[in-house]
Amino acid sequence: MSSDNDEADDVLKMMSCASCGVAEVDEIKLKECTNCDLVRYCSVACQRDHISKHLRDCKKRAAELRDEQLFKQPESTYLGDCPICMMPLQLDLSKSTLQTCCSKVICNGCAHANYLREEEGMLQKICPFCRKPIPDTAEECKQQMMKRVEANDPVAMTQWGSKQYDNGDYSSAFEWYTKAAELGYAEAHSQLSILYHLGHGVEKHEGKEIHHREEAAIGGHPDARYILGCDEGKNGNTEKAVKHWIIAATQGDNDSIKTLMDEFRSGTVSKDDLAAALRAHQAAVDATKSPQREAAERNYRK
Repeated sequence: MSSDNDEADDVLKMMSCASCGVAEVDEIKLKECTNCDLVRYCSVACQRDHISKHLRDCKKRAAELRDEQLFKQPESTYLGDCPICMMPLQLDLSKSTLQTCCSKVICNGCAHANYLREEEGMLQKICPFCRKPIPDTAEECKQQMMKRVEANDPVAMTQWGSKQYDNGDYSSAFEWYTKAAELGYAEAHSQLSILYHLGHGVEKHEGKEIHHREEAAIGGHPDARYILGCDEGKNGNTEKAVKHWIIAATQGDNDSIKTLMDEFRSGTVSKDDLAAALRAHQAAVDATKSPQREAAERNYRK
């Protein structure tokens, strides 16, 4: 009965302004607190007046909501599927190719099959996805990439930012990564976390480093999540560390599954949790395999 009363009180609380008590009727519209979902306000003034009373509960609930978001298993890695065969892309980036013309990442299996088709028919070399001719020079590749950058393509922006970084222009790299991250691209968030860690193109900032690494992990970036787990482990937060590694292992991350095996030997991971992680890891790896990709792998080894 007490539980029912508490639930009723929570519902009533959300139907009126937490500061002045005015109910949500007709033209009066209430908005949730910008940081949590515990209370609602009729105006910015009411929220400002109530902040001192609400701040403690707000911070606690905001942290809970952040953890719920952070430790939710992503549907896929940030790489997604090959747009041609619609199979998950492998985490090993050497087993796929970024097309500068359309910013699509094509698995080597589909790229190799397209190559064989062109060779057999003596056809013009074209992109396997968008069918644009493959550029002959580095300058043409750059022009194609810049067209994608101008179209606000976050993949192209991140690629261009990486080129600036490799050239030693860290400030420019930071700008491009930031633009791509604002569009929600996980790899851009991961790169920003590295810049904030090293102090390249921006002042070192541990808080922003962690924020961008978390955003990358939420977006399905296994490397970023693995590092988060390592950071939590160093800070003594073993439970959170293991959660991160299990999620990353489920995405097929090899470093995470190896670390979980080490943690099992040291007694911090249960046999059941390790077994479940091993099965999920193997399933993720198997999902990226195909005869076409294996044929491409054999060809590249020659």
